[in-house]
Amino acid sequence: MRLEAAGLCVERGGRSVLKDLSFVVEPGEALVVTGRNGAGKSTLLRVLAGLLPLVSGAASLVPKGEETLAEQAHYVGHADALKGALTARENLEFFAAMLDAGQGGASAAQALEAFGLPHVADLPASYLSAGQKRRVALARLLVARRPLWLLDEPTTALDAASQRLVAGLIRGHLAEGGLVVASTHAALDVPARELPLGAAVR
Repeated sequence: MRLEAAGLCVERGGRSVLKDLSFVVEPGEALVVTGRNGAGKSTLLRVLAGLLPLVSGAASLVPKGEETLAEQAHYVGHADALKGALTARENLEFFAAMLDAGQGGASAAQALEAFGLPHVADLPASYLSAGQKRRVALARLLVARRPLWLLDEPTTALDAASQRLVAGLIRGHLAEGGLVVASTHAALDVPARELPLGAAVR
């Protein structure tokens, strides 16, 4: 399965943010989106996640199945998207119930263990540090299996050890034939192609 995007055009507030952008991501490949602030990196990820509309163009996973691209993707954005009143475990259980649909993801406990967070499982998310919240948000990648990971600055607020952990998980996903599109200002320490916005890549 590969990701194909052709002629993507996006406007926000009457301004063209992405224009005629095309690229392909092959199985087991990571694509790192680069560009200055405001170049449209986050916009591109949100478009692929189905959160923003296209003016023209299309993106899809090939071969196409019954599920949409958004239904086959994990999106981890700038916001951690955690409910502060729910515990770390309850947040992951919620995401597992919403996203998994019988696809055989890890349990909430297993995901927290993988991110070194079993000791905060029963703490409300509002009590967690910024780095802990980020790791819980990234643990969503494990509780539901999706071929495409869309990661917007995934290492934000993470210490060096946690950054290495995330890089290892990404490498494992790629080794299984998964796809990753990431926007980051920090090196992810994974083999990747670069997509500078404003240039078509094939």
